[in-house]
Amino acid sequence: MRLSELGFGGSPGGNLYSAITDEQFASAVDAAWNAGIRHFDTAPHYGLGLSERRLGAALRGRPREEYVVSTKVGRLLVPSPETAGRADPDGFAVAATHRRVWDFSRDGIRRSLDASLHRTGLDRFDIVYLHDPDEHWRQAADVGVPALVELRDEGSVGAVGAGMNRSDPLARFVRETDVDLVMCAGRYTLLDQSAAGDLLPAARERGVDVVIAGVYNSGLLSRDRPPTDATYDYRPADPERVARATRIAVVCERYGVTLPVAALAFVRSDPAVVSTVVGMHNDIEVAETIHRAGSEVPDELWAALRADGLIEAPRP
Repeated sequence: MRLSELGFGGSPGGNLYSAITDEQFASAVDAAWNAGIRHFDTAPHYGLGLSERRLGAALRGRPREEYVVSTKVGRLLVPSPETAGRADPDGFAVAATHRRVWDFSRDGIRRSLDASLHRTGLDRFDIVYLHDPDEHWRQAADVGVPALVELRDEGSVGAVGAGMNRSDPLARFVRETDVDLVMCAGRYTLLDQSAAGDLLPAARERGVDVVIAGVYNSGLLSRDRPPTDATYDYRPADPERVARATRIAVVCERYGVTLPVAALAFVRSDPAVVSTVVGMHNDIEVAETIHRAGSEVPDELWAALRADGLIEAPRP
């Protein structure tokens, strides 16, 4: 299995923060495909299945052997007629027709995977992650990983792993379980390099691949100059983080680099990182991401950021 250096993140297809149309999402997938992206990520959590349905429709008709699709398990979607008229409480602009129920059991994982196959219309998933098992690490490690390994050994899925917003439990997955790769969101960025102290060394030692997501920390690093109403880890960013991101942006400008270009270049530099997944709403954002990924970043920038105390981990 080969992952393209850039991956297409499917959370915008679940209407994260704001609604987009089926056509906008399809145009984003088309643009990503035409740019050479062959790694697509989604999850039942994203829009209560909307992202999976849209991604399956957008990929339909393309040669199946030419692309890699990952999804996630651990949250079962259970019909919820009593909340169907309300908005989804988890930040997606969809009706709360279902509720998310944590389940990392063998049966729960198989049921979740079957439902994801049905929503996407795919015959298989190349990668399946345990999704955010923060409060369920023990069950996820002792039951969830063996359940995924069983599916991998059966040939039902390709690679298996875990995807989280915390690096320390991901490092434990790498050291203590039989995962092939992990997805780390938001913990190896220009604003937070905590993964450099635990996950990345463990991954290099054990030969486990790392996919980085949340490269812009859910918005704060996505503009040339961070706006005061930017988000960080899916919440309004506190003034201190906005100020720090602005200081980083000022240093970047001295070297002719924008903040999002530097953010994308920084995370892609570690040898354990095999792909960087970026959420993209439309074809314009795809073109912007491709441009950023191809931009030159001078090595002197990293030294300047370290000298100013703005990044802690050295760029490998």
